[in-house]
Amino acid sequence: QVQLVESGGGLVQAGDSLSLSCAASGRTFSMRTMGWFRQAPGKEREFVAAVLWSGTSVYYADSVRGRVTISRDTAKNTVCLQMDSLKPEDTAVYYCAANNRPSTLGVSAASRYDYWGQGTQVTVSS
Repeated sequence: QVQLVESGGGLVQAGDSLSLSCAASGRTFSMRTMGWFRQAPGKEREFVAAVLWSGTSVYYADSVRGRVTISRDTAKNTVCLQMDSLKPEDTAVYYCAANNRPSTLGVSAASRYDYWGQGTQVTVSS
């Protein structure tokens, strides 16, 4: 089992930056991919970004590409999501997720992730 705890959410203004962090514990040696998803009220959970625990590849949703950077620190077992030029439409609960699957197929699909954090709220005011 892997436990994930997000932090760093909050209320910011449009154009501001925010950094989210996800701390992993438990069987972290088994992790292969870590990702961030978000869910706005009344909407489906959507993919934001993912990174292979090996660090060889990163993936971004088109809606955030160029404004978001995902990174991982294997020594601290953390994954960070740096978000810049935030927009009101970025308002959502952001979830950290992880899987231990060797394949990267469907890395943007929530169903491919086995472990989830409790979420952290990000609110961007206009």
